[in-house]
Amino acid sequence: MKVLIATKNEGKIEGAKRALQKYFDDIEIEGIKVDSNVSEEPVNDEIYIGAKNRVKNLKTYCKENNIKADLYISSESGIYNTLGRWMITNLAVIEDNNDFESYATSASFPVPERLVKDIIDTDLSKVMDKVFTKDKERHNRGGAIRGFNTWRNIKD
Repeated sequence: MKVLIATKNEGKIEGAKRALQKYFDDIEIEGIKVDSNVSEEPVNDEIYIGAKNRVKNLKTYCKENNIKADLYISSESGIYNTLGRWMITNLAVIEDNNDFESYATSASFPVPERLVKDIIDTDLSKVMDKVFTKDKERHNRGGAIRGFNTWRNIKD
């Protein structure tokens, strides 16, 4: 099965491959970077819109370059406050060649209020780099998910 994912991020590619291997045999997955057409740090509805746009742009890229695939996946992270508290989440969209779509969100993590504006004005990755001072430290510590456990000690 040929799967295309709208990213060059090796972690996202490997995560998608591991998930799909639980359900399908012989997975071939390739990452292709395409735009989301939303803010650098998606806020609220932009999270779904960005993921949906990435799949749409991925399919357009494939059509223009005569690339065939069975499934198209995107993953968009962002910040939302629809429940009255700022949270970070990830949303994945998957479509087939018949435009059948499925989507799901990850677990969400609270964000200290004092960091929200900075995240929205730049992006989560840049704020994480400030909090952890070095990108390698952040990645060695497990990325944003583990970082949020550390953030609990940051007072609003």
